[in-house]
Amino acid sequence: MTCKEIIKYIEDWAPKEIAWQKDNVGLQVGSVERKIKNILLSLELTDSVLENAVKEDCNLIITHHPLLFHPLKKIDLAKDKNSRLIEKLIKNDITLYSAHTNLDFTSGGVSFQLAGMLKLNNIKFLVNSTSNQFKLVVFVPLTHVEEVSKAIFEAGGGLIGEYSNCSFRTEGTGTFKGSASSNPSVGKKETDEKVSEVRLEVLVNKWNLNKVVSSIKISHPYEEAAYDVYPLENENKKYGAGAIGELEEPLAQDRFLSFISEQLDIKHFRYSEGTGKPVKKVAVCGGSGSDLISDAVKSGADAFITADIKYHAFHDAWGEILLIDCGHYETEIHSLTEVKKRLSAFIASRNEDVKIFKYGGSTNPINFFNN
Repeated sequence: MTCKEIIKYIEDWAPKEIAWQKDNVGLQVGSVERKIKNILLSLELTDSVLENAVKEDCNLIITHHPLLFHPLKKIDLAKDKNSRLIEKLIKNDITLYSAHTNLDFTSGGVSFQLAGMLKLNNIKFLVNSTSNQFKLVVFVPLTHVEEVSKAIFEAGGGLIGEYSNCSFRTEGTGTFKGSASSNPSVGKKETDEKVSEVRLEVLVNKWNLNKVVSSIKISHPYEEAAYDVYPLENENKKYGAGAIGELEEPLAQDRFLSFISEQLDIKHFRYSEGTGKPVKKVAVCGGSGSDLISDAVKSGADAFITADIKYHAFHDAWGEILLIDCGHYETEIHSLTEVKKRLSAFIASRNEDVKIFKYGGSTNPINFFNN
């Protein structure tokens, strides 16, 4: 098994195309063609993480936070920490890959895992992504509908939420007249023809569109396949930001704060008073989610848990919603458990002898002073 196969599996779940535009997700250092020995998971890369990878004979490290976020201008081994990490990766033949905001914005990703840690039910996105889907319509002779639709589905078309192979089909009559230079598969050139056809409609994610169109051109029997592409404003059910769900039973604010401490195993976090009402509906966003505070309020959530909240944001939310800053590391670290679970199942299905390790130390740079 190569790194490329593992990366494809991850990106089928969390496509790079859904990441924040300025993010640097994907391969950071090394070769995707490298045959995998073992894999190490960590929130970010540090010297300790790299030492652990060498110790466990891991030649693929998967992190959440990218090592290379800004363009490199030089590799200075004497003064720059990242340069030294790059050198160690290359010398030890280790590939580094990062799934950052694409893991944030996918179903089952960072925010969903945080919601799961809080035992929320009926979890869904707080805000679904939009404007990244197309409706593709292709006109196919009745005799070839199954062949063309199969090719579309295999190329990634016809996905709606948790459903695949979704399409709508309407029968009708297609007409055409080929020129003297045409080579029609049905009828004769320079002759008016009528054929029983099906209008086949599917949804296609933006990043799969070219692949799906190519599959149509290959599988379609006509010399010139007729198809239409319509941009949509639909909410994408598989991708979005944050998550929202409900507690099994309402909790008083003080009890809810204690519950957070217990479930996330943290002693220190910041919060501002909410409405004083019991907490039932809870919104979350792993990592920096201050931009979603107004969405949490609009959703009717009693509490919103995220990280990196500024002073004035606390002020704005005061009395509107119980706003809680549990820390960047603390709200994202739980996603590694899900990544390990999914990768373990994938590797087992391939009967590969590859071990997956989750870094046991902490890469959190923030400490709390207690006098």
